[in-house]
Amino acid sequence: MTTTPGLDLTDLPTGGGTVLVTGDGGLIGSYVARAYAELGWTVHGVSRRDLPEAIWQHHSVDLLDPEAAVAGLAALKDVTHLVFAAYIEKPTDPELIEVNDALLRNTLDALAAAGAPLRHVTLYQGGKAYGHHLGFFNTPAKETDPRLIAPHFYYTQEDLLRRAAAERGFAFTALRPEAVTGYAIGNPMNLLLVIGVYAAISKELGLPMRFPGTRGSYDVLYQTTDAELLARATIWAGSSDNAADQIFNVTNGDQFRWAGLWPRFAEHFGMDYAPSQQMHLVEAMPALAHVWQRLVERHGLVPTPFEKLVGWGVGDFLFHHEADNISSTVKIRQAGFADALDTESRMLDLFDQLVEQKVLPPLRAH
Repeated sequence: MTTTPGLDLTDLPTGGGTVLVTGDGGLIGSYVARAYAELGWTVHGVSRRDLPEAIWQHHSVDLLDPEAAVAGLAALKDVTHLVFAAYIEKPTDPELIEVNDALLRNTLDALAAAGAPLRHVTLYQGGKAYGHHLGFFNTPAKETDPRLIAPHFYYTQEDLLRRAAAERGFAFTALRPEAVTGYAIGNPMNLLLVIGVYAAISKELGLPMRFPGTRGSYDVLYQTTDAELLARATIWAGSSDNAADQIFNVTNGDQFRWAGLWPRFAEHFGMDYAPSQQMHLVEAMPALAHVWQRLVERHGLVPTPFEKLVGWGVGDFLFHHEADNISSTVKIRQAGFADALDTESRMLDLFDQLVEQKVLPPLRAH
């Protein structure tokens, strides 16, 4: 993880305890675990798969199994902070509630069984708390906005955590990012890779950089959250009294329209720009896996299977959403976390980093 100007770690608490990061192989969890490790904390990470590249102490544990969770976390008797970034995708809300509540419950119970002196838990939510997945919602969304009537695992997890915090004496913070951008090996739920791989294949085919969504989506206001900025907010939340038992929106702090960014992507990648053309990436892109494989072989790219490289559905959802998506970040700034990034320049930098890391082929214009 590279440090961005204005996002250095020097003003954050160093060596302050022992943190457990669940979902440490995911986009959010991997950035948080690395940031804590770089600050000198003792870091334990948990997920179901092996992570040989981890610079922290990784444990392969099935948190869906209560007994396995207790056994797998039994040695973590010194954990003071829990960062809960574990998530399992399911097709319906009842299924999402069942499995994701179980992940959180089993983790908390296992740490309690180990006798860990837990002081703080960070939980992640997102724009779906306001109804982003349903279409239009009131903007700028504020943390005081009422819940939706429809059940959602964000709400049930939060209620579970509030009860546990009150009973067991720890504090918690719920952070609400939007469209987290960064890179984690084997994690396809990533807007950055949707755009980068789509651009690379288009360029290889001699095609222009064309927005693949609706005209309405092209013109609405949107926002993202950089994974490094979110990691900093997580560490701040775990150490600030102002963050105790609070919910905060966390974004880069600016807004943009795809209509403004897409021509800049084309310029940066040395591609022609063309007007938007609605399509469904989940239908169009799998048929072009052979083009990507050609790029992998030619440029010696990280050999991630194409079906695990990009979640095209992420792009389809965001590029067909025709309502403004804006969250207020006033509350977190007034509480003491004021980091901000220019999304346009940051995304261009991240694309260049992915090229350097051999995740994407050379794209930049020369």
